[in-house]
Formats: sequence, structure tokens, C-alpha cells
Amino acid sequence: MTACVAYTAGMSDIATLRRILGTCKTIAVVGLSPQWHRPSFFAAKYMQGHGYRVVPVNPTATEILGQRCYASVTAAAEALAAQGVKIDMVDCFRKSEDIPPIADEAVAIGAKCLWMQIGVTNEAAAAKARAAGLDVVMDRCVKIEHARLFGGLNWAGVNTRVISSRRPQHLPY
Repeated sequence: MTACVAYTAGMSDIATLRRILGTCKTIAVVGLSPQWHRPSFFAAKYMQGHGYRVVPVNPTATEILGQRCYASVTAAAEALAAQGVKIDMVDCFRKSEDIPPIADEAVAIGAKCLWMQIGVTNEAAAAKARAAGLDVVMDRCVKIEHARLFGGLNWAGVNTRVISSRRPQHLPY
């Protein structure tokens, strides 16, 4: 078992993921593609449809999902601060080697969480973000985890590995 898998297993605890998804309402999606068939677009559209504010970070686009795009997390945070909005989560759809400067930006803007999508892990960046007090999730999809923990994923016949006699707690939106 690799180190990232062991660490990811620690972050998969249901209470932690529910807390993160329940408190992080504004998500900067780094690497959000304007192409509808890309995973980043699908995940961001899902989160937007479930009451989250999605902030696209893509220097090659001007607008995605009806939202203005920003060239960097820092630029997005500055623009939103003028509106009285703070970025809670930085969701990364970038290669693992691109994560360190994004993690530095997440720390600098005071985000609560650095989330790396499926297939994306960077132990050094994760350690730096954790040391600054951020929650770090690696190698997981924010859309899949939301659907798994707040209902919906099991409707498609997917085994969510969550066994409970209680109904899923839905986010108030």
C-alpha cells in the first residue's frame, strides 16, 4: 500500500467528508474545462446544481457554467473578496506535479480545504496545506463523495459502502 492510499483512507471517514462538504459552500475549481464532456465540467455542474457556488479557474476561458473565469485562485479570491465572498475549497483538476503552487495559493487565501480529484496526489503539497490548517482530500471526486454521502449515488445501483438505517442528511439548499 502506498503512502497516498494510506492517507486517503484516513480522509475517507464519513464524518470528515460530510463536515467538509457541509461547510465548504464556495468552491474554486482549478482546471475546470468549458467542454461539457470533461469530468471537471460534469462535477462542477453537479455541485452547482446542488447549491454550491462554483468559481472557475482556467486562464484560457472567460466564462464557464455562467460564471466568470479567473486565471488563478488568487485572482478569484481577490475578485470575490470585493463582493464579500470567501473561497472555502480549492478543488484541483490538474496533474499531481501542478499541485504545489495551487496548494500555496489555497493557504494564502485562507481556504478551508484543498481537494485533489481522482488520480491526483501530492504528499508534499498536502503536508504543507495540512500544516497551515487546511483539510486535505486526495484521490477522490467531490461529486461522487457528495452523491455517496448525501444520497443519490445508490439510486443508480452503486454500492456506496455506507450502511445506515437513517435517511441521508441532505444539505439545506
